[in-house]
Amino acid sequence: MITDRQARAVAWFATLRDRLCAAFEAIEDAQDGPLADRPPGRFERRCWQRDAGTVGQTDGDAGGGEMAILRGRVFEKVGVNVSTVQGVFSEDFRKQIPGAEADGRFWASGISLVAHLQSPLVPAAHMNTRHIVTRRGWFGGGADLTPMVPDETDTQDFHAALQAACDAHGADYYTHFRAWCDRYFYLAHREEPRGVGGIFYDTLDTGDWEADFAFTRAVGEAFLDVYPRLVRRHMTQPWTEEQRRHQLVRRGRYVEFNLLYDRGTTFGLKTGGNVEAILMSLPPMVSWP
Repeated sequence: MITDRQARAVAWFATLRDRLCAAFEAIEDAQDGPLADRPPGRFERRCWQRDAGTVGQTDGDAGGGEMAILRGRVFEKVGVNVSTVQGVFSEDFRKQIPGAEADGRFWASGISLVAHLQSPLVPAAHMNTRHIVTRRGWFGGGADLTPMVPDETDTQDFHAALQAACDAHGADYYTHFRAWCDRYFYLAHREEPRGVGGIFYDTLDTGDWEADFAFTRAVGEAFLDVYPRLVRRHMTQPWTEEQRRHQLVRRGRYVEFNLLYDRGTTFGLKTGGNVEAILMSLPPMVSWP
């Protein structure tokens, strides 16, 4: 049995997913620029169930999730996934999770979004928020922007939206979580950031669950407000073959980060998640020079 708080978190992630999908389908309908002769994309949803035995859980419902993937004329590939899983961490992995050292049981729910665009002029984006419960309970997540062609106005608007969400909940949240994002989304082997940043937070447990949940909702609302505006700003502009080539090379950096460093990828694979859902973040086409 999950608690009322956990049920509220699950419901929020599902609601946010539905609103994001609706916003992106509306963008597909509105395209009257490049590739407008193609039909507008629609999300295809597929449910999956987690194998309880993968991490030692032998009784009860191990949970699962739902993948929603759209391939269209604006979004080359965008995935918005939700999942709710429970089980027991392996002995080696539980040492990395707060509250799981002595008791490996866990429950986790969240939403994860990654958007890769047809146009190299429209920035790629990532957003995820989650609620995890072991002997402790906390929220985590964030959002970041990865432009293929730098645009200072896009960067400023994206950060302004996230800062407004942060400032409403903690005076130091934006400064702290922006710096955390810059450290986290960094490709050490190339000595370069993945994009222009955003915010990242984890193990958020101030002692006020309602406040922490409200902040997590605010992050989702901020992304839902700002990112569709950035897409619409550029989606009708023509691009060149050279810009497309550069986009595919930049996507290579995205792949490198997600496979080498991303903690969400590690968490999903270590807890028996759906591999296709975990690797949803990878772009459909990519190139290395």
